[in-house]
Amino acid sequence: MPRKFFRKYLPSHEAIRNNRYIARFGALLQHPNLWHLNRHSVAGGVAIGMFSGLVPGPFQMLTAAILAVPLRVNLPVALATTLYTNPLTIGPLYVIAYWIGTLLVSGDSAPFSHPPGFDWSNLGAWLRALFEWSLSLGKPLAVGLVALAVGLAIAGYVIVQLAWRVHVVLAWRRRKRRRATNDPV
Repeated sequence: MPRKFFRKYLPSHEAIRNNRYIARFGALLQHPNLWHLNRHSVAGGVAIGMFSGLVPGPFQMLTAAILAVPLRVNLPVALATTLYTNPLTIGPLYVIAYWIGTLLVSGDSAPFSHPPGFDWSNLGAWLRALFEWSLSLGKPLAVGLVALAVGLAIAGYVIVQLAWRVHVVLAWRRRKRRRATNDPV
């Protein structure tokens, strides 16, 4: 992947180590994979971010951080990836999760009702209504959320691994062609 692009925006290892907030955690947040841009660390960060993005409520980034540190994947990528869920996408994602849950859970399921309409003027009431709507859907939604989160995490991991590999192979081929045209044999 374009490491040079990301390096412009990410802090250096020394800046991270010397940051007063991160220094409080000691060696816990100083593992190199938490901050390095390599294929496995970034793919793991995307997977954790995709999984954590479906955690209900405002605990998505906290969940991503709690999972990223012991699994030693890129922490900023994990946190940023959780942002795929927002007030505009959470409703459709929960509808998809409910549908997946009804396929996985046998028996009587709660009748489906449409999610509450989004209201910028009264965000707190909308969040409360969304929470109550989620609870009314019951077991199919809970099972569907876990299944969708795991599925998105696996898809994110595989896509990043493949995209990174394709980028590296294409760069090798470009370099090989450039050397062949510049190298008189």
